[in-house]
Amino acid sequence: MAIDARVSKKAAALTLIAAAGVSLTSIPAAAHDATARQSAAADAGVQVVSAPGIPRLPSGLSALSWMVADADTGSVLAAKNPHRRLAPASTLKTLFAVTVLPKFSAGTVRRVSSADLAGIGAGSSLVGIQQGRRYTVADLWRGVFLRSGNDAVHVLAAMNGGWRTTAQEMQETARKLGARDTTVKSPDGYDAPGQVSSAHDLTVFARAGLAHDDFARYCSTDRATFPGAGGTTTRIENTNRLLVGSHGLSRYPGMIGVKNGYTSKAGNTLIAAARQNGRTLLVTVLNPQSTQYNAVYKEAASLLDWGFGTAGNAQPVGTLHAVHAAYDGGGRFRPVAAHVTGAEARGGSPRRSTLVLGAGGAGVAAIGLGALLARWRQARGRSGQRGGTA
Repeated sequence: MAIDARVSKKAAALTLIAAAGVSLTSIPAAAHDATARQSAAADAGVQVVSAPGIPRLPSGLSALSWMVADADTGSVLAAKNPHRRLAPASTLKTLFAVTVLPKFSAGTVRRVSSADLAGIGAGSSLVGIQQGRRYTVADLWRGVFLRSGNDAVHVLAAMNGGWRTTAQEMQETARKLGARDTTVKSPDGYDAPGQVSSAHDLTVFARAGLAHDDFARYCSTDRATFPGAGGTTTRIENTNRLLVGSHGLSRYPGMIGVKNGYTSKAGNTLIAAARQNGRTLLVTVLNPQSTQYNAVYKEAASLLDWGFGTAGNAQPVGTLHAVHAAYDGGGRFRPVAAHVTGAEARGGSPRRSTLVLGAGGAGVAAIGLGALLARWRQARGRSGQRGGTA
């Protein structure tokens, strides 16, 4: 499978690359081709390394597939059927955002036409985009992340060259990230024949997204204002119940985001990221079979509890390998090979991942994921903006 434990100690170190006029972001991706081509049968069942002092996995996990990974190091701590191909629902919007978000500045204004809103699936989640009204790109992304608005996705896809073009670009992005379980048919995650992803791939997309500060900001927003009818504004709240604390759940300590979803075919799906005691964990849960209320959130929270309970001492079952990608002027990825140096080259422990944030033509700066989120929280505190996810 693409998280082969044999190469976990030789995971490629993220390197800082400077290129004039190019905004760089280090993009974590999947493992090398040899393991990515292994059959899904090799990934069946639960994968975890038992050891003294490591808590047992939580009982009652009913999801068809799940994964727990360290967002900083890329270590996969435990997984169940991580490459099982399932309908992703709106968690696929993470790939949409990784692909499209860098292309348009937040202040760009779009006057919505009837063509922009054509083809929205029946029963779609909507944020309330109105034909003829002007919206900033920031408005549209808040509609995507907080309310999982398929109408907002349609408008952004229209700006990006259309529905089919966007689906093709998302497919290209998935392949460049090493996500080989994903087939994109509908960029908003709406059920479509042949559209699938996996817990592994969705974790890769989320980790890649968190390396982009705008993605991190939008996916962490719990509440925001949105243009309403007649020139008014309305308050919208993130549909991620672990982020806002709703529907009988408390906000999960240290919750960052990322994206939840539901369709009749996919069932409930969730990618959740949280940070505690200097560690950031990613948990992806797909289609719990339990009929318990809030099952997807409760199972994700229990896996986060387990991951944090290992105190960083769990032996990884594999690694989400790191590659680099530069955004060119058109917002497309240009992959750059990672290097193995120092301790990794000698078979030592992998270093803490470094996120490379673009600074336009002025150069780049490297900070850890925790520092990135701290910087964003500080900026949000100055602006007084509250946030959320969908």
